[in-house]
Amino acid sequence: MKMIVGLGNPGREYEHTRHNVGFDVISALAEKLGIGAGMWKAEHRAHTARGMIGTEKVILVKPQTFMNLSGEAVRELNDYYKLDGVSDIIVISDDVALPTGHIRIRTKGSAGGHNGLKNIILHMGSEEFARVRVGVGESGGDMVGHVLGHFSSEDSKLMNEAYKNAADAICCMIENGTDIAMSRFNTRKNDEH
Repeated sequence: MKMIVGLGNPGREYEHTRHNVGFDVISALAEKLGIGAGMWKAEHRAHTARGMIGTEKVILVKPQTFMNLSGEAVRELNDYYKLDGVSDIIVISDDVALPTGHIRIRTKGSAGGHNGLKNIILHMGSEEFARVRVGVGESGGDMVGHVLGHFSSEDSKLMNEAYKNAADAICCMIENGTDIAMSRFNTRKNDEH
């Protein structure tokens, strides 16, 4: 079983903000997999749903701990489902270093200043988990205001496409391997959208 974790903050005021792109990718993936609203449950301080990608069982996760404590829910779920640690985890996060709507898949790496990733690394004791980073554009100074802010209507169109692309990328990672997904879905800074 693979655990696919979308990072975000719980609560209506954070819905569809830049910091919640992980939740929005999970929603797009759930739709792609035919996982309806009634298939979600609350457990281990997260909202979870189960599905299949190809022949692989997956559990979709939206931690409800707030971003900075995401690792607590991830660790609890990992232990409860007896997963194989970081090798069974894919984490989706926002990234201010990437242009809006761009996707970057990595097999491992540092937190890069992202508190949700930092907390997962802390609780899992490793940086060796795959991640799908979705660009939300640079902050222009006010980082907190930027990541907790909403997209313009123009950027929202880019992001809706990015959520679908990220969902496709995750399916590709699980069915074909991360290297193939990276070559197919990673965008370079100068790529036209």
